[in-house]
Amino acid sequence: MGAERLYSQDEAAELLQISRLTLGKWLRDGRIRGVKIGRLWRIPESALDEIAKSGTRAKE
Repeated sequence: MGAERLYSQDEAAELLQISRLTLGKWLRDGRIRGVKIGRLWRIPESALDEIAKSGTRAKE
């Protein structure tokens, strides 16, 4: 079993069609799962799948 792909904030924001700032807020608020490596956030592919399935407004 291979390792899960991790996306940068820029890549994830583009895939979700939201701004990088919005994605940063979602990460800090826990609306989307992410892994902080040093000062950089990485978003697992499964977290993007969860948002896609539930919709971006699921926790508002």
